[in-house]
Formats: sequence, structure tokens, C-alpha cells
Amino acid sequence: MSADKKLLGEKRRESIIKWLKESPSPIIGEDLSKRANVSRQVIVQDISLLKAKNEPIVATSQGYIYLQEQPIDDHISRIIAVKHTSDQTAEELNILVDNGVTVRDVIVEHPVYGEIAGSLMIKNRFEVKRFIEKLSETNASLLSLLTNGVHLHTIEADSVEKLDAACEALQEVNILLKE
Repeated sequence: MSADKKLLGEKRRESIIKWLKESPSPIIGEDLSKRANVSRQVIVQDISLLKAKNEPIVATSQGYIYLQEQPIDDHISRIIAVKHTSDQTAEELNILVDNGVTVRDVIVEHPVYGEIAGSLMIKNRFEVKRFIEKLSETNASLLSLLTNGVHLHTIEADSVEKLDAACEALQEVNILLKE
């Protein structure tokens, strides 16, 4: 690889980090490729290279985000176990975000692969709607289908009360799994 190409790649990756850090919402790969005037494949490769250098970039269903450093006191997280049908996915996510909770991820335990996790970073009803639409458009399956609807979520909020309220609301509709 020529020195000029290497320098262009480094500058592009610096720009990607800058754009992600400055963005208040996720950026899809197509938008990054248009900004950088390269193909989506190049962006995917750049993101992989940045992740390999421990840049905290996460691919979510809404696009790429850069996980900003947050003070520990700023949020509280909890892992919850839930079980529901595919048709209840929007209901579950809406209950969580309506209670001021961010749904960071979904985790299932696979008998061959072990733990499989997907980043969600869903904070509001608009993002729930986009997630459900993307599932429909792509005909993708939920990870929870691998485990008969049982899965975990890492949820976070700025108070224990919000986490508790969200869990109580899930329990009322028999989605939260209790011991």
C-alpha cells in the first residue's frame, strides 16, 4: 500500500471517529460512506480497524455510535431476564423506554456458541419503531427465537427508581422472569 493511500485511510478513520463523537444519534454506514466519498464496504473495514484499536464504536440496529465516557454516577445498569413472543417485542421495548430506560443490548445463551449478544441502544419510542420496522423490512429473526423467547437485556437509567418502575411494568404484563 502506498504511503498516500495509508495516509488517506488514517485521515478518513479520524473523520469517522469525529463524526460519531459529534453525532447525538447513530449514523448508518451509508451516510458515513457518502461523507467520506467511499463505498460502504470501505466503511465496514474502517470500523473493524478502529474497533481493533479499541475505539468504543458499537454497531446498533440504528447505525454506528461512539460510546462516550460517562461518569459512573450518571447511570445505573441492571441485567434483566425476560420471556415473550415475537409479537410482544414492541410492547416490551416501549414499556422500558416509557419508564426512562435505555435498552443497551439483548443476550441469549446458545447451546453451541455460548452467549450471543446484540447491541440495541434503544432509548425512545421512535427508536423502538425503527427497530421493529427494520426487523420487518429485512425479515430478520429475533435472537430470542433461539431460546423460545427467553433472553436478557442490559438496561440503564439515571435512577434506580426508573429501573424498578420498568421492571414492575414488565412484571404486570408477565414479561419479566422472576426466580
